[in-house]
Amino acid sequence: MSESSRTAPTGTFARQSVIVGRATARYVRMSPTKTRRVIDLIRGLPAVEAQAIVKFDAHSASEPVGKVLDSAIANAEHLAHVRSQRLDPDDLFIVEAFVDEGPTLKRFRPRAQGRAYRIRKRTSHITIVVEPAQSGRRESTTDDRKAR
Repeated sequence: MSESSRTAPTGTFARQSVIVGRATARYVRMSPTKTRRVIDLIRGLPAVEAQAIVKFDAHSASEPVGKVLDSAIANAEHLAHVRSQRLDPDDLFIVEAFVDEGPTLKRFRPRAQGRAYRIRKRTSHITIVVEPAQSGRRESTTDDRKAR
């Protein structure tokens, strides 16, 4: 067996050094439109600042988004601990945050003269990814948001 066939393909070890905290909440019983309002508030911010925003936000979607954000931060800390690396939670930034539409529960509401209206109870899949600031993959900073 030659030496080149035993080495790993380029980029696999480089990816392992970056600590990525990823968390997903699936089948959250809330409309994706309402959940996206909260996600748009925190996308690209430092994780600690985003936690403060979510904690005091009046939207009902703030609770599940806050739980997913806390989980993503905890996942990054755990990954750093497993790899014996240092990680300061204050250095984490939200690099990805999005909401996908889950399955819709269909219910029927009785109406006048024997009719029935369909009620759509929508669900969401919330995903948040955090990385340390020095990884260079940061989408935008607070200064970039103010410039817009």
